Amino acid sequence: MLLKYLFIITLIILFVPPVRRFVFYLLVGRQLVKQQRQANGFERRQEGDIRVDNKSPKGDAPFKGGDYVDYEEVK
Repeated sequence: MLLKYLFIITLIILFVPPVRRFVFYLLVGRQLVKQQRQANGFERRQEGDIRVDNKSPKGDAPFKGGDYVDYEEVK
């Protein structure tokens, strides 16, 4: 008897899209919404704003180029 009800509930969840969306929201959706709110609240900037992070020159040698590598065409 119980197995019959579980089977019917499983079929409803699998094949009825509104029910499936609701179950997905209950299981996963709330957590996704919470994480999105945390990510958006962490760094709020207007669209088009530019932020530049400069490194201090202490201890970092400026990049002067890399090693020369011979070019060989592969056919």
